[in-house]
Amino acid sequence: SFAYFTIKDRLPQILTRVIDTLHRHKNEFFEEHGEKGVEAEKRAISFLSKLRNELQTDKPVTPLEDELPDAALWNQYLDCQRNLPNGNGEPSWFQSPWLYVECYMYRRIHAAIAQNPPIDNFDVFKEGKAQNFFESQEAVIALCTYFQELLKNIKDLDEKQLQDELFKLLQVSLWGNKCDLSFSAGEAVSQQSSPLQSLENLVPYILVNDMEKLWSLLVNAKRNRTERSNVRVDIILDNAGFELVSDLVLADFLLSSKLADEVYFHGKSIPWYVSDTTKHDFNWTLKQLGSANHMWMSRCGINWEGYLKKGVWVFCDHMFWTLPHGFSSMSEVAPDLYAELQKSNLLLFKGDLNYRKLTGDRRWEYSVPFHQALNKFHPAPLCSLRTLKSDTQVGLKPGQGEQIQASEPEWMISGKYGVVQFDAGL
Repeated sequence: SFAYFTIKDRLPQILTRVIDTLHRHKNEFFEEHGEKGVEAEKRAISFLSKLRNELQTDKPVTPLEDELPDAALWNQYLDCQRNLPNGNGEPSWFQSPWLYVECYMYRRIHAAIAQNPPIDNFDVFKEGKAQNFFESQEAVIALCTYFQELLKNIKDLDEKQLQDELFKLLQVSLWGNKCDLSFSAGEAVSQQSSPLQSLENLVPYILVNDMEKLWSLLVNAKRNRTERSNVRVDIILDNAGFELVSDLVLADFLLSSKLADEVYFHGKSIPWYVSDTTKHDFNWTLKQLGSANHMWMSRCGINWEGYLKKGVWVFCDHMFWTLPHGFSSMSEVAPDLYAELQKSNLLLFKGDLNYRKLTGDRRWEYSVPFHQALNKFHPAPLCSLRTLKSDTQVGLKPGQGEQIQASEPEWMISGKYGVVQFDAGL
């Protein structure tokens, strides 16, 4: 399965890159922290080398031994895995659910750094995320320019024109999800060309297209809102770099077109899946844009920092997003987060990992309804914007998946296909 290939090849490659990154920063650690920095780097590397060995030799998954706030929840989860009625007692790297061991590896990488002050705040994936952003400069400029031109006459657009623009920016945000560094094991992937030019050609690759449903939800929310009730959209972010910029443009459009009054962004509280967005990445991106020597890029960055100050944009992170649980257990494991999401009019879940967690990462029949696969996870109406990079997919028309499978065996993992998949909730 694709899971086997991921654990056997991709994850060890990612660990090797992390070890290499720490090696390369040895001098920097020495300059900043003296011998203590070098000692911490050595300890972290030995921890990660041991982790790589455990993974490659299919050792049992061990409880976390650190004092970080989520350790108890992880160890509880391991106990549940050990006691599964159909399990083999001792979960190991190759004899466990893929989602669990993959998340577990990133959590152990975090522990290797976090337990070794003074380098405990070092993000081993930061360089890759920055590189993705800089290599996507032309696409970022094209998108910011397009958007700033659009803003000049957004007040004059009629409903049909607004709908067209929303659909365009939803698609840019959808295909922005191709730039995923955990998928390429950290190899550079950037958006080189203008993302707007190729949208027409990509429409046939959207296997489920519920954009109309999003539009009617937002328009109805706007019509029905009262003085006291704001229309709120939440975006559960995926990758930093170009994808994040495409999400920010979409969020600005929602505000500027008055389809939403406030946007909440949910990022990761620790470095995760190589290129996932943390608070640092979010703020760094706005700073980079704001200080860019391109008029429209800097205009975007400055406006967006203004939205944060005004409180119409809010960035939040919660440790639940970096636990191994599927979202159907959120109301139990993180009732505070579930209650927060219930305040939203629309939840937009970006990317493949969020999709796997929405659907419990199971090998569903392709035609199982999305609503069913969500397994009672319904805090608010929700939509997944995702390019396919793992072998779980639901909500297709009967025979649709099998038909593609016949001509393209790799269709579920190539990132070539996408979905804009909506569920209205209860």
